[in-house]
Amino acid sequence: MNHEELVAKIHAGEINTVVVAFPDVFGKLSGKRFAAGFYLDTVAEHGTHVCSYLLTLNLEQDPWEDFNLANWDKGFGDFHLLTDPEALFLVPWMPGTALVLGDLETVDHRRVAEAPREVLRHILNLVSGGGFSCQMASELEFFLYEGDARTAFASGYTGLIPSNDQRIDYDILQTGRDEPIMRAARNLLPLAGVPVESSKGEWGRGQHELNFTHGEPLLVADRHVFFKQSMKEITRQHGKTATFMAKPRESEPGSSCHIHLSLYHDGRNAFWDENTGEGSPLFRAFLGGLLKYSQDFTLFYAPTINSYKRFVSMSWAPTKLVWAVDNRTVGFRVVSGGQSFRIENRMPGADANPYLAFAAMLASGFAGIRESLDCGPAYHGNAYADASLRTLPSSLGEAADHFSKSAVAREFFGEAVVDFYTRTARHEIEEFGRAVTDWERSRYLERI
Repeated sequence: MNHEELVAKIHAGEINTVVVAFPDVFGKLSGKRFAAGFYLDTVAEHGTHVCSYLLTLNLEQDPWEDFNLANWDKGFGDFHLLTDPEALFLVPWMPGTALVLGDLETVDHRRVAEAPREVLRHILNLVSGGGFSCQMASELEFFLYEGDARTAFASGYTGLIPSNDQRIDYDILQTGRDEPIMRAARNLLPLAGVPVESSKGEWGRGQHELNFTHGEPLLVADRHVFFKQSMKEITRQHGKTATFMAKPRESEPGSSCHIHLSLYHDGRNAFWDENTGEGSPLFRAFLGGLLKYSQDFTLFYAPTINSYKRFVSMSWAPTKLVWAVDNRTVGFRVVSGGQSFRIENRMPGADANPYLAFAAMLASGFAGIRESLDCGPAYHGNAYADASLRTLPSSLGEAADHFSKSAVAREFFGEAVVDFYTRTARHEIEEFGRAVTDWERSRYLERI
């Protein structure tokens, strides 16, 4: 939906509420709801204000300390939130509602470099400066549980019952149980401006996947965070709970966010060599950069403590940094050919912030092009079983160390961004270190 369409719907009385939001460091949407008339008269042109602490909060909404961007000494002042007319969505499951995403500025009108949309936009400016355009797509997996989120919260998220009793990968019969929810998503999301290709059951009990049409990276990332918000709202209306946690149960597979990427030049897929019928030298250099710098950027693919529980052998989540053609045991799977030839990054989990994950892939790939790297031969076999291959970082702390020490990350993103996200990760690690878990109580409370 564009601004003119929104204006028409407001004047026709079809829209009475406009949600203005931005993605925080976790990819979660924060913002305000406005009366539609006030939005048109004031907010659409001049924006609104939000507290600067919203980029330095943990998920409990407690402000973390030691950030230069916003802190107690600065009084946690305001950011200016400017609406982006290219990021307008109808919200058809909420009557009379539209949502618009926006960008954060400081009070002196400088874009906030640490904000996720700005991190991706910065990298995209480098891409376009090289004469390339990019097409990306994200495949999101998630689990559905019986009962709404309030019931789950009241139980401490224990005893959650999956919406299916059996594994449902490609299963048409079992996924019928959740078809009211999935049909609503497939039919309503296109009305909101999010074109959907398909939905399917995944390997876990109650696990589903929904695929979007590919597009320009910022647009796809906006659709991605809007979709996550949407599924939580739609499932709540159906009395169930959706989670995009990377690994909600140790006995089940994790939920992935496979990211597909191709570069284009003059309308043609620059990754494909039509003369040889295989990947171009540009493709090989880009993939070489992805391989070389994967450890540097794992923090943006796996941003939580829980993310690393997903990287388990024979679980469909990768554990090795290697590439192959149509092989689901590797970190980078290369698929299709011609105009559809692309790289699938299988490292990110469903908990990844898409703006940051997309930016990490582009930075890695363009570093590979600049350095004239080569991806080497395609791997053959079961990468899980090959002990000679490079591995992913095994914890959030290890990933944060790689990111903090990365010269290429600091070059592409800047010192402030790298320090900001490193500090965010280390605060999360510190909080987890203080937590007493169910595992500890079960193991030690009576027997130690």
